[in-house]
Amino acid sequence: MSIHNEHILTLDCPERLGLVHAVSGFLVEYGQTIQELTQFDDRRSGHFFMRTDFAGQNGGATSTEELRAAFAPLAEQYGMAWQLEPKGRKRRVLVMVSKFGHCLNDLLFRSRMGELPVEIVAVVSNHLDHKGLVEWHNIPYHHVPVTPDTKPAAEAELLELIDAHDVELVVLARYMQVLSDHLSRELTGRTINIHHSFLPSFKGAKPYHQAYEKGVKTVGATAHYVNAELDEGPIIAQQTVEVDHTFGPEDLVAAGRDTECKALTNAVKWHCEGRVILHGNRTVVLR
Repeated sequence: MSIHNEHILTLDCPERLGLVHAVSGFLVEYGQTIQELTQFDDRRSGHFFMRTDFAGQNGGATSTEELRAAFAPLAEQYGMAWQLEPKGRKRRVLVMVSKFGHCLNDLLFRSRMGELPVEIVAVVSNHLDHKGLVEWHNIPYHHVPVTPDTKPAAEAELLELIDAHDVELVVLARYMQVLSDHLSRELTGRTINIHHSFLPSFKGAKPYHQAYEKGVKTVGATAHYVNAELDEGPIIAQQTVEVDHTFGPEDLVAAGRDTECKALTNAVKWHCEGRVILHGNRTVVLR
């Protein structure tokens, strides 16, 4: 039994009168006090979203399993999709990377410093460039080369690694391979990609070069969930930086690196804190 003082409850369900009252009443009944509550009532879709951070009154601790079992009937009554986790629980994350290492390095550093509620359990790459960096962090590094002929076998190996490491979230930190439709479906809702463009503009390869040709005055990066459509997954976080006519393509690439790191870090953090709820092809981020 996992005994914890603080928990996070995230839920969504069809809009209905009395939802907040029902949840808060449940928490009172079980001796819990609300520390933070964020909600969104989407009148357009008739759907309700909620995240609450709560703790045992006077520092009391309750088992996570007991709270889940007690909440399940209420969730069923209101048709809720929900998760209840101990606050601060580290999610098991596998990072994928190719040759550009800035996003990987940022995630490794922030994880090591305790800024992200994650445990990076493995790094997978189709190149060997970052093996030394990753192993310095005492994290297993798996070199999985990918060619058109070996892609099915490489993706099968990736799924085996995900199972072996009990991975909860896959992060594509500038992994420059397109996942197959099959793999994208397998990892729906638990794979975050960073695209070096402010989507939906400039999809696909070399978006900064596309941005240069258009003479944009702002470039940015987009962190999104992966789905079967290239660069079309539900958006979680975006960052931008202002540029001007003096910026060449290489300058835009350099300017965009910090936006990529920040957008990806935010997306991973919010996902692992239970702040992101998928709803169709959109997300609701409760902050």
